Parts: sequence; C-alpha cells; structure tokens
Amino acid sequence: MVTQVAKGSGYLTAFKAVTVVNTLAVLVQAVSAGMLLSGGASGLHGAGALVVHVLGLIQLVVAVLLWRSGRGPGWPALTALVVLLTGFAQSALGGSGVVLVHVPLGMAIFGLSVWLLVWACSPRRAS
Repeated sequence: MVTQVAKGSGYLTAFKAVTVVNTLAVLVQAVSAGMLLSGGASGLHGAGALVVHVLGLIQLVVAVLLWRSGRGPGWPALTALVVLLTGFAQSALGGSGVVLVHVPLGMAIFGLSVWLLVWACSPRRAS
C-alpha cells in the first residue's frame, strides 16, 4: 500500500499527472504511426518520439522519488525504467527502418504505460 507519507508528499500527485500526460503522448505516437501508413505525419511522429522520451525520463524520476522519499512501492519505478529504455530501443529501431520490431515494442510501451496509469489513478493501490 502507498503510505500516508507518500500520499502527503505530493509525489503521488506528480506521478499521476506525468503518467496521464505520458500515456496520452504514447497514444498520439500510435495515432501518428497509423497516419504514416497513409503517407503523412512523419514530422509529428518524429517530434512525438522526443516528447515521449522526455516525459518517460520525468516519469522515472518522479517514480523513484515516490519510491525512495515517499516510501511508495518500487515496481512503478522499475516499470518506468523499462518503458524509458524500451522507448529508446524502439526509437532506434524505427529510425533504422526495422518496423517488424518497432511496432510490437510500441504496443508494449503503450500497455505498460496504461498499466502505470491504471495503478496511479486506482483508489486502492497495492504495493
């Protein structure tokens, strides 16, 4: 369970906020990837990757603060790290044209992001 210290620290609220924005950014990436199939949105998809990387880093930092300073669970920080590192790998693969791996990694990132979002917004969080 998230302790009263974590709830009062503001880290949980910050984690919720960054997780909502990050998940929306990942969703925009999925939409812009679909638009690429019809020949458009390459600029949006490329810029969106940078946004997702920055938000992923912020999410990781806040998750670590929630875990270490707020005594919240550690698994959201580990999951945020996996999302960030997977995003870097996915971006590199997409940039080199390896779509066969790029797309499934994107789906995994989206799934993990939604998982973090559901946990962050859940009224009952298990540690």
